[in-house]
Amino acid sequence: MAKVLVTGASGFIGAHLVRELVKLGNEVTCLVRKSSSVASLTAARLVQGDITDAESLKAAIAGQDVVYQLAGCLRALHPEQLYRVNEDGVRNVAQTCAAQSNPPTLIVVSSLAAAGPAQGDRPRTEGDPPAPVSNYGRSKRAGEQAAAKFAGQVPITIVRPPIVFGEADPAMREVFSIVARYGFHLVPGWSTRRFSIIHADDLVHLMILAAQRGKRLKAASQSGQLLNGSARQGIYFVACEENPTYAELGRLIGVAVGRHRVLVLPTGKPIVWMVAGVSEAISHIRRHPWYFDLDKAREATAGSWICSPQAAIEELKFSVAAPLPERLHQTAQWYRKEGWL
Repeated sequence: MAKVLVTGASGFIGAHLVRELVKLGNEVTCLVRKSSSVASLTAARLVQGDITDAESLKAAIAGQDVVYQLAGCLRALHPEQLYRVNEDGVRNVAQTCAAQSNPPTLIVVSSLAAAGPAQGDRPRTEGDPPAPVSNYGRSKRAGEQAAAKFAGQVPITIVRPPIVFGEADPAMREVFSIVARYGFHLVPGWSTRRFSIIHADDLVHLMILAAQRGKRLKAASQSGQLLNGSARQGIYFVACEENPTYAELGRLIGVAVGRHRVLVLPTGKPIVWMVAGVSEAISHIRRHPWYFDLDKAREATAGSWICSPQAAIEELKFSVAAPLPERLHQTAQWYRKEGWL
């Protein structure tokens, strides 16, 4: 039985991870903030803290065998808020791990956004030079570099998931809800773009495999850049086999919610940017970020977001437990059962 700490445990992915870790017999500790909803974490020990507060991490990380760094900021009113959590917070976690007499294995959950969109139709691989296009992506890449500075002291592996969906996901719920209620699906842009996607349970499976037998980052330079020849080692993309277009995803969701005819509505880039601009303006007025803003518009219009899970398949023997249509159906059933649709 391993002693494991999960930051960001009260989030959508964190809750899936904690449930699986407890099921496997681990002694799980969750780092939670005062404002966190902890109803799904009853089987774990709770420690109050925040990754942006280095002092609060000491007691939580002490004595742990594995630390899963999931805490992050997805959207913010100002870019500085993204970097405060996604870069400075990750640095605090890695530094606190390094200060232990027996440093734990650190799994840093980053994002495909840190790597950037694909070049044409070729899926991104771990060895490709990162080229993030959004403030969010740049902040996640900065977090990777901050962690890499401690690779000589801490066994660190970085996981870069693409779009993640599954039970209890509030973001994808909106997409399911529109298809289920109104029978249409909005597609950003007119060109055909493909993207990688993964169910939360399959992502959790990959993260646990990465902790158990994943390769680790090699020592980094002072700038946080990985040394020559090690750019790929210790980093894993994860995705299911399917790389649907936005239109294909809408039709698959339609089948999952019982609508076999879905009207796909492409929206030109000017409309995407206009909606994003209005949404961001309202966010600033209300002082609360919405799901879609100018930063997300940069990602939505940047091209295809596809990555290859081949390294995880070969090195970790990773595989998804079910194909995408089945996972979408599973998610839709949960939404209905919980009254989310």
